[in-house]
Amino acid sequence: MSKDKKVAIITGASQGIGAALVKAYRDRDYRVVATSRSIEQGSDPDVIAVAGDIGKAATAEKVIQTALQRFGRVDTLVNNAGIFIAKPFHDYSEEDFNAKVSTNLAGFFHITQRAIAEMLKTGHGHVVSITTSLVDNATSAVPTGLANLTKGGLNSVTKALAIEYAKRGIRFNAVAPGIIKTPMHSPETHEFLGNLHPVGHMGEMKDITDAVLYLETAGFVTGEILHVDGGQSAGH
Repeated sequence: MSKDKKVAIITGASQGIGAALVKAYRDRDYRVVATSRSIEQGSDPDVIAVAGDIGKAATAEKVIQTALQRFGRVDTLVNNAGIFIAKPFHDYSEEDFNAKVSTNLAGFFHITQRAIAEMLKTGHGHVVSITTSLVDNATSAVPTGLANLTKGGLNSVTKALAIEYAKRGIRFNAVAPGIIKTPMHSPETHEFLGNLHPVGHMGEMKDITDAVLYLETAGFVTGEILHVDGGQSAGH
């Protein structure tokens, strides 16, 4: 198989924004390694599915090795996998905490380390993480403590890594969405969730894929936290 086409790794890729990102990168003629706990292999030979818990180092290793064995390179990593548990901070259980840290932080750590190691060999690469606008915009309508603790950390490390690797050809950016229409939000919640945004409605998955693809092609942009949030980060 030719190694000429670029290769993107996308986590949390089985549904919602992750599945939309897989399609968006394929539409740009990238080959894709798509991973999530329950993902299944489809008919497209240029999309390889790797099932596993992204919070485990073994899953990250399998994903990277699959990309190298099947496609011969790693150009882009999109850290999309994440979970959101809305509870008052004092009500979080140890299981809630461990789940959030495993997916949101360990999931980023293990696969990003390995992706960087491959990108350094070629002198180029791009890592994009999907965070949330809520970490910059606390609201009494939605408790966000564990989101701040985990996804907020990804915003910070995005800037740190952008500087650390700026002269080695690897860019790091993040997209911080508002609340997006995905299967996780039932239609009866849309009005309430839409009103949390100054524009008065929720975002669409295309808003996020467009933002990620912009960052993909913006070679002079690194260390950016791009808010795609209907004005949430600007104020209320």
